[in-house]
Amino acid sequence: MSKRVAILFSGSGSNMVALIDSMTGDHPARPVVAVCNNADAGGLAKAEARGVPTEVIDHRPFKGDRAAFESVLNETLARHAPDIICFAGFMRIFTDTFISHWQGRMINIHPSLLPKYRGLNTHARALEAGEAEAGCTVHEVTLELDDGPILGQARVPVLPGDTPQTLAARVLEQEHILYPAVLRRFAAGDRTPIRLP
Repeated sequence: MSKRVAILFSGSGSNMVALIDSMTGDHPARPVVAVCNNADAGGLAKAEARGVPTEVIDHRPFKGDRAAFESVLNETLARHAPDIICFAGFMRIFTDTFISHWQGRMINIHPSLLPKYRGLNTHARALEAGEAEAGCTVHEVTLELDDGPILGQARVPVLPGDTPQTLAARVLEQEHILYPAVLRRFAAGDRTPIRLP
C-alpha cells in the first residue's frame, strides 16, 4: 500500500515537481494533493499538468489569525488523508497545535546545512560568515523552527565570487536530488540520514 503524500508550496514549485516526478514505479509513495497559499503560484499549473489535484488556501484573509488558517488547512488535508506532508517552500510558520497534530509525518527542506542558518536569507548569511561550503538539509518538522531530526544533507562548495543568487542556484540543484531521495527512504519507514557530497 503506497503512502499518500501531500506537498505544500508557495511559489514556482520546483521541489514539488522533483518530488512528484520521483514518485513513480516502485516508489513507496504517491502524491495525492499539492496545496498552495498563493493562487498566482506557478507551481499550480505544474502539479495539475502532472495529474496531481491542487488546493489553494490564501493566507491573506486570515491575517493575524494563524489558528483559523490552519483550521482550513487541516480540513483540506484531512480530505486527502495524507500519510506524509512534504513542505517544499511553503512560506508559513505553524503553531504548536498544527505541528503536534501532524508530528512524525512532516518533512521539510531547508537551504542550509542545519543547524547553521535557520530561518531566512541563508545564502547571504553563509557568504557573510566566510563559509567554505553551503548546502541543504531535509529534516522532520518539530516544534522548534528548522530544528527537527536531520534526514539528509547535501553539500555545495562556496566558490570565489559567489553571490547569494549563484549559491542558491547551485544549492537548489542539490535540493532536487536530495529531497526525493529522502522521501523515498522516509516513506519506506527508514529515517537513516542520507549524506550527499
